Amino acid sequence: MRKEAVYNLHPCFGARNNRGRMHLPVCPGCNIFCRFCERSINKDENRPGVAAKVITPQAACDYVERALVFCPDITVVGIAGPGDTLATDNAIETFKLVGKKFPNLLKCMSTNGLLLKEKLPDLLAVGIDTLTVTVNAIDPYIEAQLNDGIIYHGKKIMGAEGAEILIHNQLAGIEAAAAAGITIKINTVLVNEINRFHIKDVAKAVAKCGAIIYNIIPLIPQHKLKDFSAPNCADIESVRHEAGKYIDVFRHCQHCRADAVGIPGKNNFSRQVYLGEMQQRETFSHG
Repeated sequence: MRKEAVYNLHPCFGARNNRGRMHLPVCPGCNIFCRFCERSINKDENRPGVAAKVITPQAACDYVERALVFCPDITVVGIAGPGDTLATDNAIETFKLVGKKFPNLLKCMSTNGLLLKEKLPDLLAVGIDTLTVTVNAIDPYIEAQLNDGIIYHGKKIMGAEGAEILIHNQLAGIEAAAAAGITIKINTVLVNEINRFHIKDVAKAVAKCGAIIYNIIPLIPQHKLKDFSAPNCADIESVRHEAGKYIDVFRHCQHCRADAVGIPGKNNFSRQVYLGEMQQRETFSHG
């Protein structure tokens, strides 16, 4: 799809305030061990990696149909977890089914990028329009402080060795996906004590590979990084300024759950859609 259409229809690429998105939580497992990530199945936490339930690819179309009743402004169907979207074939199978029934909805996916290049033919076959890749470092020794290791083709590879494979695969995957015409956004989790002064290098590298927009997400202290500091507004603006020298910077992230439904920052219907709760419509976004 042309980039102009993406900017007109996708709330994370420019179409804010009047365009909705729906996340389908079909991917429970992950293949890397982020030290700041704690996946959970619950109704209340407002952060990535959380969903009220995990659904099957076969059930996805029914949930999309239900979501469009609550929020006809949905223009994007995305898959963002709660685990990694390429750790199983669930996301690809879901996009096949959803794409056939709802051909006018954009298809968006988030991934850590470990398997991006090798799975790219499958993503092109199902017509992925936009892709978000989380890249937290391009230095293996910095990455190893954020991510304990990876599971790669059935083998657990820890520390800087695993980080080096992950980074190589991420950059190669981004470059290949961009060359194939997919619109690419990068997420980076800002951890002041680890990658604060490295983010400009990440921004420069991913822009060179073909990413067009960069989203800096402040750490939510939890899991193994629960005692680290939460970046404040000055921290975030400082690194945005540095990154902005190399790539367009996204400034409206809502920390979306893996089952978010609605217009970011305006409404969220995830409980009604996924749990059948018919309470009064919410005005607070879990995003």
